Amino acid sequence: MAGASLAIALDTLSQQGLSVAVVEAVEPQLDSHPGYDSRCIALSLGSVALLERIGLWQQLLPQATAIADIHVSDRGHAGIVRIGADDEAVDALGYVIELADAGRVFHQRLADCQAVTMYCPDTIANIERQQQQVNLTLGSGEQLSAGLLVTADGALSGCCDMLGIRRTEYDFEQVAVIANVTTSQAHQGRAFERFTPYGPVALLPMSEGRSSLVWCVKPEHHHQVMSWSDEQFLAELQQAFGWRLGTMVKTGQRASYPLLLRQVERITTHRVAVVGNAAQTLHPIAGQGFNLGLRDVMSLAEEVVAAYEQHQDVGGSAMLSRYRQRRMPDRQATITMTAGLVGIFANDCLPLVAGRNLGLMAMSAFDTLKAPLVQRALGQVER
Repeated sequence: MAGASLAIALDTLSQQGLSVAVVEAVEPQLDSHPGYDSRCIALSLGSVALLERIGLWQQLLPQATAIADIHVSDRGHAGIVRIGADDEAVDALGYVIELADAGRVFHQRLADCQAVTMYCPDTIANIERQQQQVNLTLGSGEQLSAGLLVTADGALSGCCDMLGIRRTEYDFEQVAVIANVTTSQAHQGRAFERFTPYGPVALLPMSEGRSSLVWCVKPEHHHQVMSWSDEQFLAELQQAFGWRLGTMVKTGQRASYPLLLRQVERITTHRVAVVGNAAQTLHPIAGQGFNLGLRDVMSLAEEVVAAYEQHQDVGGSAMLSRYRQRRMPDRQATITMTAGLVGIFANDCLPLVAGRNLGLMAMSAFDTLKAPLVQRALGQVER
């Protein structure tokens, strides 16, 4: 989605003036849908504004579920923070969209972009950089030359590996178990983040009364959780989450993945920019991953188009320097906030438990304390 967003943004903002190639490894399955088990992402209000600017949101909105309230709590303790759309004077705090639906919209829009050429399914087999251009050899044997290469190929970026762009990793020592669930009470657009001694439990509202679950557990419990029957899984989830949505009545297929903070040491190098999960992969605790990546994408698109309009080198060091300087403050603040929340809320040390609950209660009582959390949750940050 990061790469597709960038191609569409470049095409739209340059008014089809730039020639863009998209190399995509996986051919979309546009005629199939995963049904109940469809995976989703949360879009902040800030991301919605960015997608609206490049003409994508109007097509995504019919498939989106609005988030009316966010409820943050610490299991077994008094600290609770609620953020409501009405309180913030907005129609919604954000939206949840299924990846299958988003994929169809993005691919259709890419097909309509006359200055964008898709190489799909295909991969990059070799990268050779010269002073004025980047030369690519694709797996199909196709040869491409460009002024700028943008790597948007995910957390374990093959392009970054080929280019020698190193990444650091920090293991949160948690595994995310994801599934869709149905509850006896309607979610009414409510999203929940509940902190437990084993890690956070998050529920996002979806269509057809479903909620998307991310349950973070310790690695030593992972295989046990994945081996439970649906009935036991729902019972244990009920115990961890509580009864705010009534009874857990149905669950779909479970999947899991280890939680790591990955970040590249450089988001720019000669004629190369790194965006999205290739630049940084976050813990899902605050739903910031794609939203941060989309801010990468839009900032880069703006800088590339500005260079193009001023007849400058669209992949030159001046443009890349401006992109890097724009992105570093937001990137570091978001990474620090996300990792900090994990450290604070995944720790059962008594002073930390007391401190975080006092913090939650203070934020609930004083809007000025809650404001920074709300701004980042809404994606209303400088980029």
